[in-house]
Order: sequence, then C-alpha cells, then structure tokens
Amino acid sequence: MWLKNLFKSVVIGLPVGITLVDTVGYVARVEGISMQPVLNPESTNTDYVFLSRWAVRDFSVRRGDIISLVSPKDPNQKIIKRVVALQGDVVNTLGYKNQFVKVPEGHCWVEGDHTGHTLDSNTFGPISLGLINAKAVAIVWPPDRWQNLQSHLPANRKPVAHAI
Repeated sequence: MWLKNLFKSVVIGLPVGITLVDTVGYVARVEGISMQPVLNPESTNTDYVFLSRWAVRDFSVRRGDIISLVSPKDPNQKIIKRVVALQGDVVNTLGYKNQFVKVPEGHCWVEGDHTGHTLDSNTFGPISLGLINAKAVAIVWPPDRWQNLQSHLPANRKPVAHAI
C-alpha cells in the first residue's frame, strides 16, 4: 500500500515540480565577484537568488535588470549580469574592440557590476535575447541578506543614445 502511494506521489509530483522549475523559476547559487557589491559583497559569503523564468518568458528585459543567461563563451555555463543597453541603444564600451556599439535588434548589452573583474559584453559583444533564461528577483539566502533586487543602472553606464 505505501509503495503504491509513493509511486503515485512521484508520478504526479515529478512532472509538477519540473513544470514549476521550467516555467516559474528556481533558486541558484551565485559564484564569483563579477556582480559585487550587489551579489556576494564579501568574498567569504555566497548569495543564493531566486531566478524567475516567468519574468523573461517573452524576452522583455529592461535596462538595469539582473539576468541569468547562457554564456556566449561556454554554452554549458550560466552567468549572471546586468542589462545595460537594449536593441537600438548606443553604448560606450569598456575595452571592447569598438568604443561605441549600437546594440542590434534582438540583442542586449550586459555587464557585471564589478568592472574589470567580469567577463561580459565588453568581452564578447552584444548577446542574443535568446540566451536569457531568467531574471534575478531576490536574494533568498543567507537570511541576513534577504531582499528584492532592484533594477537600476549606474549613471556612468547609461547608454549614450536610447532607442525609442
């Protein structure tokens, strides 16, 4: 009897759980210093964030959003960066092959908050919106760091020209 109930729970619970992770979101560990001071402000602590897949289901991101995406350098790796510019924006780069880049249609420009300690669009250029898989909405661990993550863009990283 208990085996039948266990089997029934697994058969129903597993697809429901997978569907929730694939459509709603999941918790992920943030490694590295590229998003300091917002994430992992001290190198001894590791933040865990809730990544909302639902928030980017139609690839609508805004300047200042912190997103998770597939790394253009290594498709097996997911990275977390901040959206600095959207399609049509002109951005002043930090060491990219061109000083000014107009972000092409279907792309965005992403950067880590810790300039100089991050691999981002200044290394690999504009990224396709199709590489985005979630938006970081809150720090959920450790408990003393619980907070919603705000979409903001440092004044010195605003695009030179905005798309309309």
